[in-house]
Amino acid sequence: MLTPGADWAYAIAAGLRHRTVLPAIGGMLSGHLLMTAIVAAGVAALVARTPALMTVLTTAGAVYLLWLGAKMLTQPAQSVQAAQDPVPTSPAREALAGLGVSGLNPKVLLLFVALLPQFTDANSGWPLPMQILMLGLVHTIGCAVVYTGVGTGARVVLRARPAAAARVVSTVSGIVMVALGVVLLVERLVA
Repeated sequence: MLTPGADWAYAIAAGLRHRTVLPAIGGMLSGHLLMTAIVAAGVAALVARTPALMTVLTTAGAVYLLWLGAKMLTQPAQSVQAAQDPVPTSPAREALAGLGVSGLNPKVLLLFVALLPQFTDANSGWPLPMQILMLGLVHTIGCAVVYTGVGTGARVVLRARPAAAARVVSTVSGIVMVALGVVLLVERLVA
């Protein structure tokens, strides 16, 4: 959660484009909770054993990141004023886009598949799915703090330093999303 990536880029974009980052962050957190539920249900083990399914999921996530990044590159905030004036979208659309960013991010699924089971104990009094759910919830709470700070921090920096162009921040975020999408696609093609 502390590593800049698609979630950070989307949180920054939400901070620049909207009055509040909460719908966007809520959507991203929903994506993390969805991945937690998938891992807890055992579906992640099936995905890990089925390379074709993993390829489809990774490709879908990469294409979505490319689309979001291209959108940010073609429609960056033009100035600090543009960043402070909210873009007319509904909170539901912001949340849905956030869900797509995290829910289609194969990095989140791979992280949960590789990491969460290592912290479970088969001899515990709690069933393994419940342990996975609790670990995922702790991770999601951490994400809520970090992503909210990143999104609101982007807005505060622009207010404190008007010379810092909103366009630069939007462009960098767009480049990060496009780069992540390209890396994921290349990774799938090579694999």
